Amino acid sequence: MDDLFVICRTGHIEDGQATGFVLMRAYDSGDTKPWPILITRKGNNFYGFENSCPHEQMRLDTSPGQFLDEDGNFITCGRHHAQFDLDTGHCFIGPCQGAKLTPLSLVVDDGDLCITGVMLADE
Repeated sequence: MDDLFVICRTGHIEDGQATGFVLMRAYDSGDTKPWPILITRKGNNFYGFENSCPHEQMRLDTSPGQFLDEDGNFITCGRHHAQFDLDTGHCFIGPCQGAKLTPLSLVVDDGDLCITGVMLADE
């Protein structure tokens, strides 16, 4: 089984919201690099994506933590105003229409929201 790395408690992310985190990703070469991600929540379901617009591989949030459109229905790129589905990450409006955000593998473990399938640096 892959290692689980705790991101936060599930209660940290409100229903219908998106929250950003910066983790330290480790590579086989021994290098580490800051890795911005975002987590969305719909009811008891959590969805994770790399915080990188497929249009120009830049962060989605131009202001820290600003991921959603005005109505809170879609993830929105602050630079290009592309809009992405909250649970699939598919872009349906904007310069990267048809592309999608890179998904993360998330697991809920005893109230903790964890990521798996990636190596993170020790704190």
